[in-house]
Amino acid sequence: MSTQRTVLLKVFRFGPDDAAPRYDQFRVPAGPRTTVLDALLAVRRLKDPSLTVRHSCLHGSCGTCGMRVNGREVLACVTRIEELGDPVVVEPLAGAAVAGDLVVDMEHVYRRLEPVGRPLVRASERAGKKDGTADAGPVLEDLERFEDCIECGLCLSACPVAGDPRFLGPAALAAAERVLEEPRGADPRAVLGLVDDAHGAWRCHTAFECSAVCPAGVDPGEAIMRLRGRLLRDRLPRLVGRYHREVRP
Repeated sequence: MSTQRTVLLKVFRFGPDDAAPRYDQFRVPAGPRTTVLDALLAVRRLKDPSLTVRHSCLHGSCGTCGMRVNGREVLACVTRIEELGDPVVVEPLAGAAVAGDLVVDMEHVYRRLEPVGRPLVRASERAGKKDGTADAGPVLEDLERFEDCIECGLCLSACPVAGDPRFLGPAALAAAERVLEEPRGADPRAVLGLVDDAHGAWRCHTAFECSAVCPAGVDPGEAIMRLRGRLLRDRLPRLVGRYHREVRP
Protein backbone atom coordinates (compact mmCIF):
# COMPACT_ATOMS: atom_id res chain seq x y z
CA MET A 1 0.00 0.00 0.00
CA SER A 2 1.47 3.35 -1.03
CA THR A 3 1.97 6.00 1.59
CA GLN A 4 0.80 9.56 1.04
CA ARG A 5 3.51 11.92 -0.09
CA THR A 6 4.47 14.70 2.29
CA VAL A 7 6.52 17.87 1.86
CA LEU A 8 8.63 19.83 4.31
CA LEU A 9 7.72 23.51 4.53
CA LYS A 10 10.23 25.98 5.94
CA VAL A 11 8.03 28.93 6.85
CA PHE A 12 9.14 32.44 7.78
CA ARG A 13 7.73 33.48 11.16
CA PHE A 14 7.67 36.93 12.69
CA GLY A 15 5.08 38.73 14.78
CA PRO A 16 4.69 41.93 16.78
CA ASP A 17 5.93 40.24 19.97
CA ASP A 18 8.92 38.49 18.40
CA ALA A 19 12.44 39.78 18.96
CA ALA A 20 13.66 38.41 15.62
CA PRO A 21 12.33 36.43 12.68
CA ARG A 22 12.79 32.66 12.48
CA TYR A 23 11.90 29.73 10.22
CA ASP A 24 9.62 26.98 11.50
CA GLN A 25 9.46 23.59 9.78
CA PHE A 26 6.31 21.62 9.13
CA ARG A 27 5.82 18.37 7.24
CA VAL A 28 2.38 18.23 5.64
CA PRO A 29 0.54 15.98 3.13
CA ALA A 30 0.98 16.97 -0.53
CA GLY A 31 -0.94 15.46 -3.44
CA PRO A 32 -0.57 16.24 -7.16
CA ARG A 33 -3.06 19.13 -6.94
CA THR A 34 -1.90 20.55 -3.59
CA THR A 35 -1.02 24.23 -3.79
CA VAL A 36 1.28 26.17 -1.50
CA LEU A 37 -1.80 27.78 0.02
CA ASP A 38 -3.36 24.34 0.61
CA ALA A 39 -0.18 23.29 2.42
CA LEU A 40 -0.12 26.44 4.56
CA LEU A 41 -3.76 26.01 5.50
CA ALA A 42 -2.95 22.40 6.44
CA VAL A 43 -0.27 23.79 8.76
CA ARG A 44 -2.88 26.03 10.38
CA ARG A 45 -5.37 23.19 10.63
CA LEU A 46 -3.07 20.38 11.76
CA LYS A 47 0.09 21.90 13.22
CA ASP A 48 -0.01 25.54 14.27
CA PRO A 49 -3.20 27.63 14.13
CA SER A 50 -1.19 30.77 14.95
CA LEU A 51 0.41 30.87 11.47
CA THR A 52 -0.66 34.10 9.76
CA VAL A 53 -1.46 33.87 6.04
CA ARG A 54 -3.75 36.04 3.92
CA HIS A 55 -6.00 34.68 1.15
CA SER A 56 -9.39 35.25 -0.41
CA CYS A 57 -10.47 34.05 -3.86
CA LEU A 58 -8.43 30.78 -4.11
CA HIS A 59 -8.09 31.05 -7.91
CA GLY A 60 -5.51 33.76 -8.64
CA SER A 61 -7.83 36.73 -9.10
CA CYS A 62 -7.55 38.78 -5.91
CA GLY A 63 -3.79 38.88 -5.39
CA THR A 64 -3.99 38.65 -1.60
CA CYS A 65 -1.90 35.47 -1.22
CA GLY A 66 1.25 36.87 -2.84
CA MET A 67 4.45 35.60 -1.22
CA ARG A 68 7.94 34.34 -2.04
CA VAL A 69 8.31 30.59 -2.53
CA ASN A 70 11.82 29.19 -3.00
CA GLY A 71 12.97 32.76 -3.62
CA ARG A 72 10.41 33.62 -6.31
CA GLU A 73 7.29 35.77 -6.09
CA VAL A 74 4.09 33.77 -6.66
CA LEU A 75 0.43 33.58 -5.81
CA ALA A 76 0.24 30.72 -3.30
CA CYS A 77 -3.25 29.65 -4.38
CA VAL A 78 -2.18 28.68 -7.92
CA THR A 79 1.35 27.41 -7.24
CA ARG A 80 1.52 23.60 -7.12
CA ILE A 81 3.70 21.99 -4.47
CA GLU A 82 4.73 19.14 -6.77
CA GLU A 83 6.61 21.59 -9.01
CA LEU A 84 8.77 22.93 -6.18
CA GLY A 85 10.80 20.05 -4.78
CA ASP A 86 11.39 19.36 -1.09
CA PRO A 87 11.85 21.34 1.11
CA VAL A 88 9.78 24.38 0.14
CA VAL A 89 10.84 27.72 1.63
CA VAL A 90 7.95 30.16 2.10
CA GLU A 91 8.58 33.83 2.89
CA PRO A 92 6.67 37.12 2.79
CA LEU A 93 7.07 39.55 -0.12
CA ALA A 94 10.27 41.59 0.00
CA GLY A 95 10.48 45.33 0.54
CA ALA A 96 7.39 45.64 2.74
CA ALA A 97 6.78 45.73 6.47
CA VAL A 98 5.79 42.32 7.80
CA ALA A 99 2.46 42.51 9.61
CA GLY A 100 2.72 38.89 10.73
CA ASP A 101 4.47 35.82 9.35
CA LEU A 102 3.59 35.71 5.61
CA VAL A 103 1.39 38.81 5.60
CA VAL A 104 2.85 42.20 4.64
CA ASP A 105 1.46 45.69 4.91
CA MET A 106 0.29 46.61 1.38
CA GLU A 107 0.29 50.36 2.04
CA HIS A 108 3.48 50.75 -0.03
CA VAL A 109 1.64 49.37 -3.08
CA TYR A 110 -1.39 51.66 -2.77
CA ARG A 111 0.75 54.70 -1.90
CA ARG A 112 2.56 54.34 -5.22
CA LEU A 113 -0.63 53.72 -7.21
CA GLU A 114 -2.77 56.57 -5.88
CA PRO A 115 -0.94 59.53 -7.53
CA VAL A 116 -1.36 57.98 -10.99
CA GLY A 117 -5.13 57.80 -10.75
CA ARG A 118 -5.67 54.08 -11.27
CA PRO A 119 -7.80 53.50 -14.37
CA LEU A 120 -11.17 51.77 -14.24
CA VAL A 121 -11.07 48.04 -14.90
CA ARG A 122 -12.85 47.46 -18.16
CA ALA A 123 -12.88 45.08 -21.10
CA SER A 124 -13.59 45.40 -24.83
CA GLU A 125 -17.02 46.88 -25.34
CA ARG A 126 -19.00 43.84 -26.45
CA ALA A 127 -18.62 40.29 -27.70
CA GLY A 128 -19.78 39.46 -31.18
CA LYS A 129 -20.75 36.30 -32.97
CA LYS A 130 -18.03 34.06 -34.23
CA ASP A 131 -19.49 34.19 -37.75
CA GLY A 132 -18.34 37.84 -37.98
CA THR A 133 -21.65 39.36 -39.08
CA ALA A 134 -21.47 43.08 -39.78
CA ASP A 135 -23.08 44.33 -36.58
CA ALA A 136 -21.76 41.65 -34.29
CA GLY A 137 -18.71 43.53 -33.00
CA PRO A 138 -15.40 41.74 -32.23
CA VAL A 139 -15.33 37.98 -31.95
CA LEU A 140 -14.34 36.42 -28.61
CA GLU A 141 -10.78 35.75 -29.75
CA ASP A 142 -10.27 39.50 -30.26
CA LEU A 143 -11.45 40.54 -26.82
CA GLU A 144 -8.85 42.17 -24.63
CA ARG A 145 -8.82 43.25 -21.00
CA PHE A 146 -7.33 46.72 -20.75
CA GLU A 147 -6.44 46.69 -17.04
CA ASP A 148 -5.37 43.36 -15.54
CA CYS A 149 -3.36 44.48 -12.50
CA ILE A 150 -4.65 42.75 -9.38
CA GLU A 151 -2.48 44.88 -7.05
CA CYS A 152 -0.76 41.82 -5.57
CA GLY A 153 2.61 43.54 -5.06
CA LEU A 154 4.64 40.73 -6.64
CA CYS A 155 6.28 43.12 -9.11
CA LEU A 156 7.45 45.43 -6.33
CA SER A 157 8.91 42.53 -4.39
CA ALA A 158 10.81 41.28 -7.44
CA CYS A 159 11.97 44.70 -8.69
CA PRO A 160 15.69 45.25 -7.92
CA VAL A 161 15.24 49.01 -7.38
CA ALA A 162 11.87 49.08 -5.59
CA GLY A 163 13.73 49.36 -2.29
CA ASP A 164 13.97 53.07 -3.12
CA PRO A 165 10.78 54.42 -1.48
CA ARG A 166 10.74 57.34 -3.95
CA PHE A 167 10.53 55.02 -6.97
CA LEU A 168 6.97 54.81 -8.31
CA GLY A 169 7.43 51.13 -9.05
CA PRO A 170 6.35 48.88 -11.93
CA ALA A 171 2.64 48.60 -11.04
CA ALA A 172 2.17 52.36 -10.80
CA LEU A 173 4.15 53.03 -13.97
CA ALA A 174 2.12 50.44 -15.88
CA ALA A 175 -1.06 52.09 -14.59
CA ALA A 176 0.27 55.48 -15.71
CA GLU A 177 0.90 54.12 -19.19
CA ARG A 178 -2.71 52.92 -19.35
CA VAL A 179 -3.96 56.33 -18.22
CA LEU A 180 -2.01 57.95 -21.06
CA GLU A 181 -3.44 55.46 -23.56
CA GLU A 182 -7.00 56.08 -22.39
CA PRO A 183 -7.27 59.06 -19.99
CA ARG A 184 -11.00 58.66 -19.18
CA GLY A 185 -11.09 62.03 -17.42
CA ALA A 186 -7.50 62.02 -16.14
CA ASP A 187 -4.98 64.77 -17.00
CA PRO A 188 -2.31 63.22 -19.28
CA ARG A 189 0.06 66.16 -18.77
CA ALA A 190 -0.03 65.69 -15.01
CA VAL A 191 0.64 61.96 -15.41
CA LEU A 192 3.54 62.65 -17.78
CA GLY A 193 4.98 65.11 -15.27
CA LEU A 194 4.72 62.50 -12.54
CA VAL A 195 6.52 59.74 -14.43
CA ASP A 196 9.12 61.96 -16.17
CA ASP A 197 11.32 61.97 -13.11
CA ALA A 198 14.52 60.42 -11.83
CA HIS A 199 12.36 58.27 -9.55
CA GLY A 200 9.74 57.58 -12.20
CA ALA A 201 10.16 55.84 -15.55
CA TRP A 202 13.89 56.65 -15.70
CA ARG A 203 14.66 54.85 -12.42
CA CYS A 204 13.79 51.46 -13.92
CA HIS A 205 16.87 49.29 -14.64
CA THR A 206 15.04 47.25 -17.32
CA ALA A 207 15.59 43.97 -15.48
CA PHE A 208 12.03 42.88 -16.43
CA GLU A 209 11.77 40.89 -13.19
CA CYS A 210 8.39 42.57 -12.71
CA SER A 211 7.04 41.13 -15.97
CA ALA A 212 8.49 37.70 -15.19
CA VAL A 213 6.54 37.37 -11.92
CA CYS A 214 3.32 39.21 -12.88
CA PRO A 215 0.48 36.67 -12.51
CA ALA A 216 -1.98 38.70 -14.59
CA GLY A 217 -0.04 39.31 -17.81
CA VAL A 218 0.24 43.06 -17.32
CA ASP A 219 3.91 43.09 -18.49
CA PRO A 220 4.85 46.24 -16.53
CA GLY A 221 8.40 46.17 -17.90
CA GLU A 222 7.14 46.61 -21.46
CA ALA A 223 4.71 49.31 -20.30
CA ILE A 224 7.63 51.24 -18.78
CA MET A 225 9.49 51.00 -22.08
CA ARG A 226 6.45 52.44 -23.89
CA LEU A 227 6.32 55.23 -21.30
CA ARG A 228 9.95 56.09 -21.97
CA GLY A 229 9.26 56.19 -25.70
CA ARG A 230 6.34 58.56 -25.12
CA LEU A 231 8.48 60.80 -22.92
CA LEU A 232 11.28 60.92 -25.49
CA ARG A 233 8.86 61.79 -28.28
CA ASP A 234 7.47 64.52 -26.06
CA ARG A 235 10.89 65.92 -25.26
CA LEU A 236 12.35 65.88 -28.77
CA PRO A 237 10.41 68.86 -30.24
CA ARG A 238 11.25 70.94 -27.17
CA LEU A 239 14.95 70.08 -27.41
CA VAL A 240 15.04 70.81 -31.14
CA GLY A 241 13.25 74.12 -30.60
CA ARG A 242 15.65 75.15 -27.85
CA TYR A 243 18.64 74.18 -30.02
CA HIS A 244 17.40 76.38 -32.89
CA ARG A 245 16.81 79.31 -30.54
CA GLU A 246 20.30 79.00 -29.06
CA VAL A 247 22.17 78.72 -32.38
CA ARG A 248 20.11 81.30 -34.26
CA PRO A 249 22.44 84.23 -35.27
